[in-house]
Amino acid sequence: MQVVKAHVLPLTNVCFNKTGTKFITGSYDRTCKVWDTASGEELHTLEGHKNVVYAIAFNNPFGDKIATGSFDKTCKLWDAESGRCFHTFRGHTAEIVSLAFNQQSTIVATGSMDKTAKLWDVHSGAELFTLAGHGEEIVNISFNMTGSKLLTASFDHKLKVWDSKSGRLLKTLVGHRGEISSAEFSFDGAMIVSGSIDKSCKVWESDTGRMLTSLGGHSDEVMDVKFSFTGALLATASADTTVRVYSTETFELVSTLTGHESEINTVCFNPQGTRLLTASADKTARLWDPLTGKCVQILEGHTEEIFSCAFNYDGDTIITGSKDNSCRLWR
Repeated sequence: MQVVKAHVLPLTNVCFNKTGTKFITGSYDRTCKVWDTASGEELHTLEGHKNVVYAIAFNNPFGDKIATGSFDKTCKLWDAESGRCFHTFRGHTAEIVSLAFNQQSTIVATGSMDKTAKLWDVHSGAELFTLAGHGEEIVNISFNMTGSKLLTASFDHKLKVWDSKSGRLLKTLVGHRGEISSAEFSFDGAMIVSGSIDKSCKVWESDTGRMLTSLGGHSDEVMDVKFSFTGALLATASADTTVRVYSTETFELVSTLTGHESEINTVCFNPQGTRLLTASADKTARLWDPLTGKCVQILEGHTEEIFSCAFNYDGDTIITGSKDNSCRLWR
């Protein structure tokens, strides 16, 4: 285990490049830092934003570019090797709180508190489309694997599916009765999962927009939802301190993960789908067997709430980001 004293102010997010050789941290100190995973050494500090760097991403699977979205209303595109800034995307009228690259690394999508999403050309830096229609801020944004569709999730209780080539609205998914916290496409793009403060998780057919199921069972808001990469399982993490794992074929409950003492902020599967990682306000992260619900390991050491966690592609290294201004690498 290695402690990286990352920033002088709290972190907002952490993520790996696909190979896991580098990771990045965003912070309230207005920077994003690039780190070498093996040594824990800082490679670059990406400076230039005038406010909190909130949303960060590598253009995986390539990993040669980094996007940073800030409360200064701009998104910046950087060279991951040199730390040079390629483009500054300007146009949002409020804070950027979510962003994503398409798998082809040709488009960056940004979601903002101005209730719009924007698509930007990675190569030229030009704005391609503004996606308007949500009634509240867009808190979550993601592409399907082929990059043909974009999903936006909003505090207006709705999800929208857009054609990323034309910027056209394809479907609006209505059914949640509270703000949406998290949403994503399944690996094959056939399904969409969403979690909400209405305590439910809903699964939708992405082509038709039809709701396939609404999964209850949590006694408090759902903070995060994730499909496994194989597509067989679905996990929902809640403020009720538990995670529920479901089969995506039958939507039956496979296991309930109990042990955390406070709300669970994030959940993620390892790429193999054999382990589940949770990050909690109880200052621990936990590693689980998703099929049995057994806790395999407790990752202790952070002195404040853990809000972010990730596996590398091989699934043998874990990163956790905490409000104690540090991130930890677990091998």
